[in-house]
Amino acid sequence: MTDQPLIDLLKKLTLEEKIGQLLQLAAPFFEGTGTDGQITGPMASMGITEDIVKHTGSVLGLSGAKETIAAQQAHMKKNRLGIPLLVMADIIHGYKTIFPVPLAIGCSWDMEAAERSAEIAAAEASAAGVHVTFSPMVDLVRDPRWGRVMETTGEDAYLNGEFARAFVRGYQGKDLKHDLTRLAACVKHFAAYGAGEGGRDYNTVDMSERQMREYYLPAYQAALDEGAELVMTAFNTVDGIPAAGNKRLMRDLLRQEWGFQGVVISDWGAVKEMIPHGVAADEAEAACKAMLAGVDIEMMTTCYENHLKELVESGEIEEALIDEAVLRILQLKQKLGLFDRPFRGADPDRERDIVMSAEHRQAAREIATKSCVLLKNDSVLPLNREQKVAVIGPFAQNGDILGPWSWLGSKDETVQLIDGLKSKTDASRILTAEGSGIETVTEEQLEEALRTARHADVIVLALGEHSDMSGEAGSRADIRLPQAQLKLTARLKAAGKPMVAVLFNGRPLDLHGIYDVADAVLEAWYPGTEGGAAVADLLYGDRNPSGRLTMSFPFAVGQVPVYYNHFNTGRPQGVPDAQVRYVSQYLDIPNEPLYPFGYGLGYTTFGYSNPAISSGVMTVDQPLTVTVHVTNTGSVAGEEVVQLYVRDLSGEVVRPVKELKDFRKIKLQPGETQEVSFQLTEEQLRYHHADLAFASDAGKFSVFVGANSRDVQELEFRLDK
Repeated sequence: MTDQPLIDLLKKLTLEEKIGQLLQLAAPFFEGTGTDGQITGPMASMGITEDIVKHTGSVLGLSGAKETIAAQQAHMKKNRLGIPLLVMADIIHGYKTIFPVPLAIGCSWDMEAAERSAEIAAAEASAAGVHVTFSPMVDLVRDPRWGRVMETTGEDAYLNGEFARAFVRGYQGKDLKHDLTRLAACVKHFAAYGAGEGGRDYNTVDMSERQMREYYLPAYQAALDEGAELVMTAFNTVDGIPAAGNKRLMRDLLRQEWGFQGVVISDWGAVKEMIPHGVAADEAEAACKAMLAGVDIEMMTTCYENHLKELVESGEIEEALIDEAVLRILQLKQKLGLFDRPFRGADPDRERDIVMSAEHRQAAREIATKSCVLLKNDSVLPLNREQKVAVIGPFAQNGDILGPWSWLGSKDETVQLIDGLKSKTDASRILTAEGSGIETVTEEQLEEALRTARHADVIVLALGEHSDMSGEAGSRADIRLPQAQLKLTARLKAAGKPMVAVLFNGRPLDLHGIYDVADAVLEAWYPGTEGGAAVADLLYGDRNPSGRLTMSFPFAVGQVPVYYNHFNTGRPQGVPDAQVRYVSQYLDIPNEPLYPFGYGLGYTTFGYSNPAISSGVMTVDQPLTVTVHVTNTGSVAGEEVVQLYVRDLSGEVVRPVKELKDFRKIKLQPGETQEVSFQLTEEQLRYHHADLAFASDAGKFSVFVGANSRDVQELEFRLDK
């Protein structure tokens, strides 16, 4: 179907039918969903009628091939022109087979793994009848108090962009119309949602346009360059205007400057939320501003439905704007092949065969092992299979390790830590005690834990956050583990046994009371369906930890936001001859994070030597080659993430102390040395100047190569222009 038939179809629609295409409702409104389209409770208060439902263009929250087919059949019978629904859902890190949360996948530094996770999620969801996923979320984050950091890949714009591309490739493939195992990707949340003040969800964002373009926009643009079909608006303000009503952001930047031709959808209720934001007096004004800004689909509020017709009739909105929005929606339905195959990939037989298949579970296990980060190890790990291990803590026998946005994930089908460990050795060598709840503890629990620990050779402490403690609306001011778990950790220290802390959580934590007490710390994040098996693989040394942090762990919450690519200030610490007090510092804690961006350990060690640069001068036409020798200086094979950073020593505007420009993930056998080579170009040195021009500066630069953003070796060069 070409655009002309779509234009012809558009001409047949009444204004009411056009407006219906701009509305997205949740599954319970529709027949065939188990509710028979009965509109009850809070949903009835929205004033939704059967006439509105039959005109509606998209639905969110349908699940299962049988249900999606039934709902689509019922809808197309009632819709006058038989226009199929778009079925959308939050497939964030897996459909039924749950992968590690995106922040954990980010810590793999493995684009193939990220793409594979999205490919499998798309295959399962498409078999269940889903067409569009509200993913990837590419918001740059610097504040771990914000619960949704678990849904991003970290604090670096370049790395986030690479992951954005990988997720889009995995979801969409190369041919959405004919490859029925793929989903259309919706990149979110446009824009700068991750920069809310105080780390509080839905909160105000206020930054310069230069800051936004330099750090927050690149990952969205990378996703769109890779072909993402939709963009979701953010809840927050941008330059004082809520994103859902921000014409400069959506029409001027997204559509005109970047040339985006796809569908823009609001987040849940975001159009109507312009009223409490204080930029719309009522629903009619909210509808007007959202349409003028270029929002095509309003999710789960009815400002468009209730007011666009009157706005057209009064002349405040041109019907041509509505036509443009509807045409974009019809074009997406065409790209997905829905006019030819309204049920698309929905197939109960395929769904039964592939959802939670052994192949998909094995992929989830593999990616989880790559995503965990070993933060500390004082010669305790890997465990010996002859040791007696006391597995203690609220996550020892707990399926709540899937994390937020694991929509259809089953805790009952999740491999718990205790089961993973028992699969590695004689079950009699694995002892267990609850020790504490996640937020509560009794003296009886502590005594039982201590008794159990005394019978063991080593303690594995399974600690973390309940999944509701992070994710959307999961902001926390105190990002330490709950006091109950800190009390348990301190009590078990008295047993005098080696102690390994395994952390299941969705954000970087303040680890005081853990890292300074435990002999080893493994950050497992929320590792997904195969989490217990993957963690056991790592603890027993069947896999060597290779994850590296993509978000800094603060020394204390008072540092937040803390991130590696900060500015130097005019009074940095360590300046010769500076008065010690009068520099930019805290009097009571270090400036540096506890664990920096890029950090992670394994069961071997790596040495860096002979860093070299091909020339002391770069030109626009002559890039440089940076090399370093990396040697596995330990006794087992291991993977290292070799990282390249750059600093512009004298920019037109202040530049960060380091910026990641490239990396290589290499695997070395014991004693093996590899020369790792990077090409550095003038284009990689460009940034947004005061006038927003994107260009480089002639002058001196430092280039750093090493194992993380802190432990690097430095070289210098000059850019001549």
